[in-house]
Amino acid sequence: MDTLAGKTLFITGASRGIGLAIALRAARDGANIVIAAKSTVPNPKLPGTIHSAAAAVEAAGGTALAVQCDIRDEAAVQAAVAAAVERFGGLDILVNNASAIWLAGTLATPMKRFDLMQQVNARGSFLCAQVCLPHLLKAANPHILTLAPPPSLDPKWWAPHTGYTLAKMGMSLVTLGLAAEFAANGVAINALWPHTIIATDALNMIAGVARERCRRPEIVADAAHAILVRPAGSASGRFFLDEDVLREAGVSDFSRYALDPTQPPLRDLFLD
Repeated sequence: MDTLAGKTLFITGASRGIGLAIALRAARDGANIVIAAKSTVPNPKLPGTIHSAAAAVEAAGGTALAVQCDIRDEAAVQAAVAAAVERFGGLDILVNNASAIWLAGTLATPMKRFDLMQQVNARGSFLCAQVCLPHLLKAANPHILTLAPPPSLDPKWWAPHTGYTLAKMGMSLVTLGLAAEFAANGVAINALWPHTIIATDALNMIAGVARERCRRPEIVADAAHAILVRPAGSASGRFFLDEDVLREAGVSDFSRYALDPTQPPLRDLFLD
């Protein structure tokens, strides 16, 4: 199986960036995409809404369901999943892409921002999995894929931004736990992380990143696609890196993903 045709994907944070790229890659196969995100009106700093994403998915060949959903809100997630199941008859894949970021030290991290990251990242991923799993357990080839790094206790990743690292590693540990808990149930529960920094609109809110040394979200989308078409029993509890997945799929030239192929790419956080 090398296609997601007819599969139903519930993707959080799919109104822009990596989430939208994953949605569009699946849409080209003819998949059903549930765009679960907060944005319903355009933001000058962060372009893209659930409606513009839905239009792009339909244009790419998929079927879209745009659902306004704040994954911090349990009732909202339950309603979004119920709407997805009612529309498409079930769920095959959950992509936990939504994430909040604040790259600052302890004294420069307001508790409001700290709480947002914990609620969206680890708690949001856990909640979406909890609500989707009863439906995924009925699917033919179910997957949960979370955009999270390999777990690390290396202090060099914790010292500069303990709040963000805690939130992001929380997503990794949720992946680890769920994969073990559901190992016997036939659900592939894995994580995916980019080797290099990805040029998304959210990057504009982080000072000092050389955008020309970043890659396009499509590299993560292509790697996600390669994972999600695999038999669910082939791998679970894995922390995949995009380059490794694509190399295994036969890709050796990553220059087409670069914003500027003449520039060396910037390695992403949490990778040695």
